[in-house]
Amino acid sequence: MKESLLEQLGKRIPREKLEDCLRLEGESGQTLDRIILRKGFLEEEDLLAIYAEELGCGFRKQLEGVKVPDEFSQRVPIEFARNYNLVGIAVKDGAMEVATSAPFELHPMDDLGTMLGMEVRPVFVPRSAITLLVNKAYRHKADMVDEAIETIEGDTLEDLSSFVSDSEDLLDVANKAPIIKLVNMVLFQALKMRASDVHLQPYEDRLQIRYRIDGLLYDMETVPKKVQDAVVSRVKVMGKMDIAERRIPQDGRATIKIGDAEVDVRISSVPTNHGERIVMRLLDKTTNVYKLDEIGLSPEHLVVMRKVIHMSHGIIFITGPTGSGKTTTLYAILGEVNAAEKNVITIEDPIEYHLAGVSQIQVANKKGLTFAAGLRSLLRQDPDVMMVGEVRDEETARIAIQAALTGHLVFSTLHTNDSAGALSRMLDIGVEPYLVASSLIAVVAQRLVRVICKECRIAHDPTPEDLQIMKDVKLTVGELPGGKLHKGRGCDNCFNTGYVGRTAIYEVMTIGDKVRELAVQRASASVIKRAAQEDGLITLRGDGLRKVRDGHTTLQEVLRVTQMDFE
Repeated sequence: MKESLLEQLGKRIPREKLEDCLRLEGESGQTLDRIILRKGFLEEEDLLAIYAEELGCGFRKQLEGVKVPDEFSQRVPIEFARNYNLVGIAVKDGAMEVATSAPFELHPMDDLGTMLGMEVRPVFVPRSAITLLVNKAYRHKADMVDEAIETIEGDTLEDLSSFVSDSEDLLDVANKAPIIKLVNMVLFQALKMRASDVHLQPYEDRLQIRYRIDGLLYDMETVPKKVQDAVVSRVKVMGKMDIAERRIPQDGRATIKIGDAEVDVRISSVPTNHGERIVMRLLDKTTNVYKLDEIGLSPEHLVVMRKVIHMSHGIIFITGPTGSGKTTTLYAILGEVNAAEKNVITIEDPIEYHLAGVSQIQVANKKGLTFAAGLRSLLRQDPDVMMVGEVRDEETARIAIQAALTGHLVFSTLHTNDSAGALSRMLDIGVEPYLVASSLIAVVAQRLVRVICKECRIAHDPTPEDLQIMKDVKLTVGELPGGKLHKGRGCDNCFNTGYVGRTAIYEVMTIGDKVRELAVQRASASVIKRAAQEDGLITLRGDGLRKVRDGHTTLQEVLRVTQMDFE
């Protein structure tokens, strides 16, 4: 068999290189396939195909759509599957077909047969495809939080401050102390449910776990009061915080993993009357930065946005309350303007996602690197496009305006209710009206609304409550396609909420001559907004109602996020 195998390999690898591999096989004790791959003489896919043919085994390029049999995920520990890169892909004729990328590692296959209590048949598959399937299989198999809580005994709270690696793997819970397992499961379940924040809120008789999903908080599991301190201490250890200090607020950071996916966790603790309260913000590093046409801009808004973000100089503000998606919009804009011929620099607090080809600076107030100081330094870096995380004070606002007036394009955020409020806010900060009027080219206000779940989305006739809302927002039944509204019934996919994910609604106000005149006259935000509407401005609520008509969201959602806005 070896002669036949060498003959096949000889057709693909030059003779002297193959002989070199055979010599190394004898000297090092490594298997021939590993040496060939290490030397780069053949691609893994091609090599495995040759071995499969010669050994009479199956071969697959990828494992997309394969479901790992329950017998495998229940009987084989994740550490074993990961260490030896093995995963079950099917049960046929009483035997388990097992994907492997190592044709000559026979001992793990023998051990696997013992664990499963059945015959195992190897199928050769590239290593990366097996790793993906292992992570996917065990991601869904991990124990739930309530099961982890059940394992906690009064006398098993030691090992809290055991060494925390730079990247804690949530799926690796074997041989871990019950408290560590519990915290891992809380975070794992939060990620599985698409939560952006995890709250550990202490009450008089319990520790309540709450998840923020699509902008709303939901009560989840309840942890017994007796283990509250242990759970809080474990989270503080993960964030490299001082577990002995319980009287002052603290901040920490950690990195956790689910298989190959890495997630940044920002941890904040504050003392309350019932113990320390913890909030963990989850930032998935593997999430792609959205493109400009993926963030919810209507075709009209997209045309206007592309026009203003490619101007040579001026300021564009993105406004909205905390958590309204301003940073996501800024990153989408930077992705659009980041051309090879432009120097793009940002100063942020914190840097949430790393952008290729963009120089990003992290604010460090303790070291004197504030937004204003950083922005002043950026001007000496010959930038074409600058992004300032937030304009908070007069100094930052003035430097940004000077940058815009001297030929730079500046993007930043402001905390205002609507687009017109941005002009009033700049005047309130202390910037002269003529500077605001001459430097500002556009203001984009935005909010996030939940999107109806595609799995359980249904059309329905407006209810009396819907009709009342429609009357308040001046929407008629005749404007609805077929006279129908849409909603989600509630299913497992959306955890019975009727919504999955969020999209943004926008108000894009370009600064025309009429608005500039009003700004110089220090007109109020409501006067400026009325003038902009006469020029064709589509308000936040107007854009939201358009998304209701298109069946993307509900009236209740639009009303919830625009109730404080003046139309």
